[in-house]
Amino acid sequence: MKTGQEYIQSLKKMKTEIYFMGEQIENILDSPYIRPHINTAAVTYDIAFEPETIDLATAVSPYTGKKINRFTHIQQDAEDMVKKSKLLRAIGQKTGTCFQRCVGWDAMNAVYSVSYEIDRKYGTKYQEKVIDFVKYIQENDYMVVGGMTDPKGDRGLPPHQQPDPDVFVHVAERRKDGIIVRGAKAHQTGAANSHEILVMPTVAMRAEDKDFAVSFAAPLDAPGVTLIFGRQTNDERKLGKLDQGNPTYGVVGGEALVIFNNVFVPWERVFMCGETEFAGMLVERFAVYHRQNYGACKAGVIDVLIGASAAMAEYNGTAKASHIRDKMIEMILMNETLHASSLAAGYESRPLPAGNYYPQTTYANITKQNITRSHYEISRLAHDIAGGLLATLPTEFDLKDPVLGPLILKYFAGAADTNTLDRIKLARLIENMTGGTSLVESMHGAGSPQAQRIGLLKNANLKQFKQMAQKICGITP
Repeated sequence: MKTGQEYIQSLKKMKTEIYFMGEQIENILDSPYIRPHINTAAVTYDIAFEPETIDLATAVSPYTGKKINRFTHIQQDAEDMVKKSKLLRAIGQKTGTCFQRCVGWDAMNAVYSVSYEIDRKYGTKYQEKVIDFVKYIQENDYMVVGGMTDPKGDRGLPPHQQPDPDVFVHVAERRKDGIIVRGAKAHQTGAANSHEILVMPTVAMRAEDKDFAVSFAAPLDAPGVTLIFGRQTNDERKLGKLDQGNPTYGVVGGEALVIFNNVFVPWERVFMCGETEFAGMLVERFAVYHRQNYGACKAGVIDVLIGASAAMAEYNGTAKASHIRDKMIEMILMNETLHASSLAAGYESRPLPAGNYYPQTTYANITKQNITRSHYEISRLAHDIAGGLLATLPTEFDLKDPVLGPLILKYFAGAADTNTLDRIKLARLIENMTGGTSLVESMHGAGSPQAQRIGLLKNANLKQFKQMAQKICGITP
């Protein structure tokens, strides 16, 4: 297993082609825009060596018998699923932001299970190749991006009818030694600082979409792979330190557009190729795995936000006000409900035909549906508690000015015996954690709110519920 520093050093060997603000980034370790995301991902490595979290953060590989980082593990039982939720909350508490690595973890588990079912129907050997890939990731303790979201183009058209087929990743050529792929994956969390990408189809497909029903793994520095790093709300803050709010770990996960321009993938790295009837299954499996996470990682992040709001109330001199206490209670209630549903999805998990465990689908969908609401409401309450200075504070460069700085400290002073600079730091942290990028990610990560609602209705046993009601009131069905 790698330490955080060893992970950071491993990125120096990558030759990823990545651009931001119209320029190529030659060294991501030196980029003020990307480095915070690297620091955050490094926590997923270091936590596996800390005595208080080593049980949560490590597992034993069923393939090698070695101790591995849990982020490379194929879930073996319900205990694994519960430990996953507890681990994600613990890391969220340490970083206060997205630590990126769970997307690839969920992708490996989803592809593992679906490849087994494809093999069972067609006699293919996909799962053997998936297991070889997983062992490779475990042995090297690599970070994997789960490549799910395509740009999609016209959402009213299936992939094969798109005017430009590249808006969905697809097989452009089949060769004896592998395939050539074209297209892109959008909003890829952690792509800039990962080693590999595990690509999956993004929608259910019909027979005519055969070329688009593809799953494969590729190094992010493979020839033909280009990354365009995404803008984030207030990302100019990263050019300073104090204004960032969370200067070490940044905000959200550092998303990027990953473009495949005639990328060669050898057959041993191809895990689906044309089996369209399994595309929808793979989308749903990945989504459910990932939806469970949100009540865990976000719960840890929100723990930090609740703490910042409570401290801000003290700096404002309002901590004892009854309405402030009531708002704190509401924040705690929503956050613990989020984590409870994530834990329930783990405790009630069941094995798939492939043998690996899968969250209880309804609880996972409830978890993510509530995230799309509660995170916004908790952020609103944090804004309410903190006050208007979140949006109007002068910059840290003004604060450093010998004339302006003392005036800022004078007029932004809070309660007696509190430090004004610390009050400003807390305000910037709350601003960082409740800005537009983090909330949009909570809304659309692991599928839009409507996707969870469809899942809830699909898995609700309405027929049985109707029969219960009819039996109780004496109606013969």
